Amino acid sequence: MDAPVYLSEFSFVLLFIIVGVLFVLVSFLASRFLRPNRPNAQKLAPYESGEEAITSPWTQFNVRFYIIALVFLLFEVEIIFLFPWATVFADPQRMAETGGSWGWFALLEMVLFIAILALGLAYAWVNGHLDWIKPDPKPTQLTSPVPPSLYAQVNERYKTKKP
Repeated sequence: MDAPVYLSEFSFVLLFIIVGVLFVLVSFLASRFLRPNRPNAQKLAPYESGEEAITSPWTQFNVRFYIIALVFLLFEVEIIFLFPWATVFADPQRMAETGGSWGWFALLEMVLFIAILALGLAYAWVNGHLDWIKPDPKPTQLTSPVPPSLYAQVNERYKTKKP
């Protein structure tokens, strides 16, 4: 009695992965050797919609974008969990096979799942995480024993000259 060979099936997958990685590496190396490499100041300058960059591109990103993205991902994951449930729950043949008891269990489970997500959404809403317009923050007052004129003298050295 011959034992089934499972390794040969996975060896095809491994072969495809190796060929794919080699294809990408060979493509990168070929482009590195074939392209002209003549950098100059204009090519290395940052490009911003055809305009000269005025400020640094490393500006601080608004945190509210991250919160909106996290809430979006949360509800996308909810859809991923709800889709298989809805397909199985909507099939009358599967419901008849289980006698209907699994259908009620699945329904209760999904209602609980959606209730927990709704509770999280209500928490974010009540705490103002979904409000886009927020009041301007007030800077803290700095009390220092160093006089402000000394700060002005030091900062004068590092000011950039405007054209």
